[in-house]
Amino acid sequence: MSCLGAVIGGTLGLFLGGPLGAIAGAAFGGFISGGARRINFGEQQENFQANDRYSSWYGGRMNQNQRHQMTFFVGAFSMLAKIAAADGRVSDKERRKVEEFMDRDLNLDSATKQSAFRIFDTAVSSKETFYQFANQFAREFKYQPQMYELMLDMMVRIAVEDSGISPEEETLIIDAVHIFRLDDSVYARLKAKHTGGSYDSSQSRYGASGGFSSGAAYSVLGCSPSDSDDKVKKAYRKLVSEYHPDKIASKGLPDEFQKVAKQKFIEIQNAWDQIKMERGL
Repeated sequence: MSCLGAVIGGTLGLFLGGPLGAIAGAAFGGFISGGARRINFGEQQENFQANDRYSSWYGGRMNQNQRHQMTFFVGAFSMLAKIAAADGRVSDKERRKVEEFMDRDLNLDSATKQSAFRIFDTAVSSKETFYQFANQFAREFKYQPQMYELMLDMMVRIAVEDSGISPEEETLIIDAVHIFRLDDSVYARLKAKHTGGSYDSSQSRYGASGGFSSGAAYSVLGCSPSDSDDKVKKAYRKLVSEYHPDKIASKGLPDEFQKVAKQKFIEIQNAWDQIKMERGL
């Protein structure tokens, strides 16, 4: 079931709290101002009545997995909004790129996409900051670096597609790296992957000129072409375990983002296949 049914319940802001709850409340609060409403969300249709206790999704009975899903969904489009607006405004081109991401990578139906843009637009003009969003996301997914990296991957992907990463966008992305307590090399690797370069684990640096060489498959595994066979194999096995679709789903990734996680898993497999072929393993 999509997490969006609960979003439209108008109680999401109360459930999440903090800056992401403020965004959700501002984005969807109007849906309950007039009492009962019927909202279509793809194949999901729900009746919503202000102040009712609808199901396990409502009335304060949300479980941890459901809260994770909502935090990821609202957090993703709130942080992407702040990155898109990092230079002071969201251009038509940037908005088209975000919509392409929703269509191509997430396969959102029209109703879910409308809700995602409602969050996005609310976050663009909100007083809440990227730093606040990232901190709340980090607290929710504490000790789950896979979720941090999936989020960071989306940030870099969107930033790169808009004529490259601007200094303002990069500042926010680097802030996220530090808030998520990821190693600096993670950003270097993701940036290399999305700009067509590769990552050299012995020379990871921020910026276009540092930490890149040929061999894009190594970027995906976080390795260098100079690493031993055993080291590359170990990196591959670790990533396959961490990003297995079943494991990622169990950590609270919303249905809408499962395709992104599956793409990551396939990418790891393809990178390993290429390296095996090159090394004759």
